[in-house]
Amino acid sequence: MPVIPCPTPAPQPVHGVVQFDNAEFIAAWPEFTGIPSGRNQVAFNFATLLLNNSCCSLVSDANVRMALLYILTAHVGFLINGTNDGAGNVTPPYQVVGRLASATEGSVTAATEYSSEVSDSEAFYIQSKYGALFWQMTAQYRTMHYIGPPSFGPNGPGFPFQDWEPFA
Repeated sequence: MPVIPCPTPAPQPVHGVVQFDNAEFIAAWPEFTGIPSGRNQVAFNFATLLLNNSCCSLVSDANVRMALLYILTAHVGFLINGTNDGAGNVTPPYQVVGRLASATEGSVTAATEYSSEVSDSEAFYIQSKYGALFWQMTAQYRTMHYIGPPSFGPNGPGFPFQDWEPFA
């Protein structure tokens, strides 16, 4: 396996807001070809309610955010529109919420569950292969983020953390 050395200096993240491009989305996810572009745009708009698409987003690199938003758009689109590749392969949108927990064939029964051993957020995302992929790819953003004390404040360095006496 060839190894390509890292560039020096390392490339800087691209900052900006992601604009939806239906042709680019379809190129990444061709199973949505038969869905009207307006419906894909609505799915993208919903996706931006789940993942901040501003310059203040936790996902600071706009190229990474675009990939995540397109995966999330596929998840939302799958839930509300289903899929349609334009060649007759159609999956209708789900009418039930949750994942299939059990099924029987004789007399046709099916049971779904929204959450079992997972959080409600994870349960929402693992309803589709797109959401499960998004959930895994965003694990690094769901960890604690430490923000240190300010180095300078109105009452000197480290305020209010330096020389603080709570019971004085």
